[in-house]
Amino acid sequence: MNEDQLTQLLHQLQAGQCGINDAVQQLKHLPAETIDDACLDHHRCLRTGIPEVIYGASKTSEQIITIADALLHQSSLLIATRVDMGKAAEVQHALPQLHYHPQARMLTANVHEAKEDACRGTILIICAGTSDIPVAEEARVTATALGHFVQTLYDVGVAGLHRLLCHQHLLHSASVIIVVAGMEGALPSVVSGLTAAPVVAVPTSVGYGASFGGLAALLGMLNSCAPGLGVVNIDNGFGAACLATAINRKR
Repeated sequence: MNEDQLTQLLHQLQAGQCGINDAVQQLKHLPAETIDDACLDHHRCLRTGIPEVIYGASKTSEQIITIADALLHQSSLLIATRVDMGKAAEVQHALPQLHYHPQARMLTANVHEAKEDACRGTILIICAGTSDIPVAEEARVTATALGHFVQTLYDVGVAGLHRLLCHQHLLHSASVIIVVAGMEGALPSVVSGLTAAPVVAVPTSVGYGASFGGLAALLGMLNSCAPGLGVVNIDNGFGAACLATAINRKR
């Protein structure tokens, strides 16, 4: 349950359009609900603006189905990350209302509609190479599901910097920018030096041997000389989107 849903319920109760027993039924699982293998935090969206999200990589399809079904019963925004195609098919068979995003490896339902009065502006997501797109798509799907306006600019890495420079109008119009890059991880520094917007850098595990599974990109971003640059964990497009939406959200 989010703040809008709670406000609507209280207005209905005040106007006599909803009985006390009905309201109790809708609120009885706040703040938490214990189910098999999980304790769901239904209060999280009210506290933080971001609901509990299912991390699917280490869960069975049955566990994802059980958790997702409980979240859907609360009319909650549902986001499940790191769900491979085979597991997603099993989950969708049980819960056909879920939408699968194959590049991002995510399942979503009850996504929030973007509203101008709820956002400071647009989140721009940039990625260095085509191989970085899955992580960028994880960020895009997450930010979109959380109700933010999103634009993307893919395959504009430093090996051909003119590809980025011809889109500088996007850099200057965005309120927050997420930059996804592997290899040496130089692109976020370049972007941060071209715009006043806060930049969230995401290192990816893309690269050859000395990239050490994204560690080289991570260290390069952490050692950036460009101000206004924050860095999240390797391949963490989801975490980057959560940070970007927190910055972009109007309170």
